[in-house]
Amino acid sequence: MQYSSHNIVVKGRLVDEQTRCVHYSGPTDVIAIKFPCCQTYFPCHACHEELADHPAQIWHAHQFHEKAVLCGVCHQELTIQEYLNSHFQCPSCGASFNPGCQLHYSLYFEQE
Repeated sequence: MQYSSHNIVVKGRLVDEQTRCVHYSGPTDVIAIKFPCCQTYFPCHACHEELADHPAQIWHAHQFHEKAVLCGVCHQELTIQEYLNSHFQCPSCGASFNPGCQLHYSLYFEQE
């Protein structure tokens, strides 16, 4: 399944238009992450693993200026650095992001 908003396509096992998926569907699970390997947004690492035909790659620190995080509430694209500095709140609309996502940062972003 895929969802398109403002010309941004999110692929995954979505359950709503705020990018929640079957794996993560809590009230604050409202971001999608663009994977650098395919330049495609997915709601989570599990959706990428299930639906992509290749292994996931992570974003390297020198790429943190790239827009690669999508707020599912207002559909604003954030740079990785903006997302990491957001204190789990969209800087555009104020929507809360799940702080538990930081447990999976190593699946998406190079760690220092």
